[in-house]
Amino acid sequence: MTHSSILLAVEALEQSFGGVMALAGVSFQTPENLIYAIIGPNGAGKTTLFNVLCGFYQPTAGHLRFDGQELRGLPSHRIAALGIARTFQNLQLFFNMTVLENVMVGCHLRGRTSLLAAALRLPKVRHEERRLRQWAGEALELCELSSHAERSAGALPYGLMKRVEIARALAAKPRLLLLDEPAAGLNDTETMALRDLLSRIRAAGVTILLVEHHMPLVMSVSDRLLVLDYGSVLAEGAPAEIQANPRVIAAYLGGAVQYAI
Repeated sequence: MTHSSILLAVEALEQSFGGVMALAGVSFQTPENLIYAIIGPNGAGKTTLFNVLCGFYQPTAGHLRFDGQELRGLPSHRIAALGIARTFQNLQLFFNMTVLENVMVGCHLRGRTSLLAAALRLPKVRHEERRLRQWAGEALELCELSSHAERSAGALPYGLMKRVEIARALAAKPRLLLLDEPAAGLNDTETMALRDLLSRIRAAGVTILLVEHHMPLVMSVSDRLLVLDYGSVLAEGAPAEIQANPRVIAAYLGGAVQYAI
């Protein structure tokens, strides 16, 4: 692994809340164009890590470098503009808007139109609107949602709603996509469709950082895994290495680890 292939580097990261150490010296590197999964029991620090990466929390100590640039101290909108997008555990859709309108919300991070220009409907505003609509359409196509573009987001089945959230994040044209438990609440068929979607996103050149409890999905789609336990790194490696690691089995996987999806 060469330095030039590293997209995200986390070094000795700490996050404390009062006397509680949520992250304790976490270090790892994520190369470009792969799916890097983060697993661990509830309370291990996975979502806290995402919140630090996105600038929602400022870390107590350590470094975060995205394509060589330090993220520590940057506000969340600056981090997003660098090319990091995320989804959340709970749905964050505008249910009274169409699917296309929801996805276009993600595009506007890349917009450059001033409030005055938008109010006057200048030609450059219309040009930008067409460009953002095109980006939203590309995200919908990648997520196989084009046929639902004009439907109300609130009228969709739950599995499609989850996919709309992913499409909205992709519409921001990220280089790194953070997915927080995307399989939560999905049935087996929807989970298999999600696995295929994650593979397509990676093939499109987007690196994925995946927090997920669905072990068959994680083991079948991930290139590498990081295991957190009580805010510390328990293990890191390829799926086969993690499945065979006695410490991981004892702390989290809990026995035989033969997975299929």
